Amino acid sequence: MVGDMKSEDKLRDFYIPNYMLVSGTDMPKFKIVPSCPVMVFVNAKSGGQIGGELLLTYRSLLNENQVIDLGKKAPDKVLHTLYVTLETLKSSGDVLAAEIQKRLRIIVAGGDGTVGWLLSVVSDLKLPHPPPIAPVPLGTGNNIHFAFGWGKKNPFTDHQSVLTFLNQVKTAKEMNIDSWHIIMRMRSPTKGSCDPIAPLELPHSLHAFHRVSQTETLNMEGYQTFRGGFWNYFSMGMDAQISYDFHAQRKLHAEKFKNQLVNQGTYLKLGCTQGWFCASLSHPSSRNIAHQTKIKIMKRQGQWEDLLIPRSIRSIVCLNLPSFSGGLDPWGKPNTKKVQYRDLTPPYVDDGLIEIVGFRDAWHGLILLAPKGHGTRLAQANRIRFEFCKGAAEHTFMRIDGEPWKQPLPADDDTVVVEISHFGQVNMLATPLNRSKSVNEPMSPVSSHNEDDDSNDEEYEDAEDTEERRKFGASDTFKIPHGVDIARRS
Repeated sequence: MVGDMKSEDKLRDFYIPNYMLVSGTDMPKFKIVPSCPVMVFVNAKSGGQIGGELLLTYRSLLNENQVIDLGKKAPDKVLHTLYVTLETLKSSGDVLAAEIQKRLRIIVAGGDGTVGWLLSVVSDLKLPHPPPIAPVPLGTGNNIHFAFGWGKKNPFTDHQSVLTFLNQVKTAKEMNIDSWHIIMRMRSPTKGSCDPIAPLELPHSLHAFHRVSQTETLNMEGYQTFRGGFWNYFSMGMDAQISYDFHAQRKLHAEKFKNQLVNQGTYLKLGCTQGWFCASLSHPSSRNIAHQTKIKIMKRQGQWEDLLIPRSIRSIVCLNLPSFSGGLDPWGKPNTKKVQYRDLTPPYVDDGLIEIVGFRDAWHGLILLAPKGHGTRLAQANRIRFEFCKGAAEHTFMRIDGEPWKQPLPADDDTVVVEISHFGQVNMLATPLNRSKSVNEPMSPVSSHNEDDDSNDEEYEDAEDTEERRKFGASDTFKIPHGVDIARRS
């Protein structure tokens, strides 16, 4: 009995009372301020049966209205309603509501795509005191999770394991990371379509990658424009093709993908059958990156310059976090000579720069398993532009934070432009096992070039595009405009 009471006392640290979550519920007589109130979002379909089991465990420990099944409720609606309620209660003098809003943390159980979905929602809602996010690894790669010290293996779902994780969330440190905006624009084709083709259904993170409406300033007459965002990486080429095939097979035969090791084995098998390990023999050179696209980058001085890509490169990765393909670090740690000669830096996650890395094939990728292994370092930039013209390929494959799609390329003389630019930051939670480095950490060797780098790319944007570039689009309907009193919105 005493043990149960102690457990209940600990859970009070994470508890949000019902009257803040369900309208019409009576206020409790005694209000205890939780030190770490949490909202938990679970993708019950991730990790085979583990997602569903985790959902039940969290609901048995917390107020079940704190624990959201992402298959049944959209996170933007949930968070919008919660923050409207908290603001209304604050305006009526509810001190507890003010404290919960200030201390709130979010737990997201799912893969990289699910974490990206929640990050895009929090970014779009423009919430007062945006809550930091702690990810529970339930996917195949779990790169975002690994980058901030949350591991990459599927978790245990028993009560004690969940309690241990909750206490990690309570002690985790907040850490800012860069957000990256992506725009894809092409002339409306006379035949066919250039719309992104998802593997059978739209992945969660690509909810944010959608066609802009005709009323938005990003829209151009006679063109189709798509907009989205990411936090970990954008990749293009053969690695994205294998990921696309894997997702398509998993959606067709979900019953065969209920185990993380089986999933990873299937992924490796696809890499072999698609020629990723013997690309020089089975992969046409016409599909190499240099044959498909011209690449321009913008560095700190704000001038576009051409980026030369070796002809052998078959995949290119624009990387924000030091975790790719299950926790590998493609950028590595450039030595002092390379830092001086090529103006390279360690891969900070909050410096407004993205690392651009190339790979020839999977054998090249296996170099990452070595202590000092890395891909072909191509450049660092705060903007990058891909220009796809008519060529030998009818399509290419792209991927955002683990979620792939097939991208048709122009059949005539038109050009498809994909442009990535830095805008703003989001807040993650990191454990002591955190692999990500910040320019603001005392232990990080900050280079002198970062002293004047405020990641201020706004002066290079068209003025009319500035506001539109600040949205991922994942929660457009619920976005709270600047200057509007959230407490008066219903």
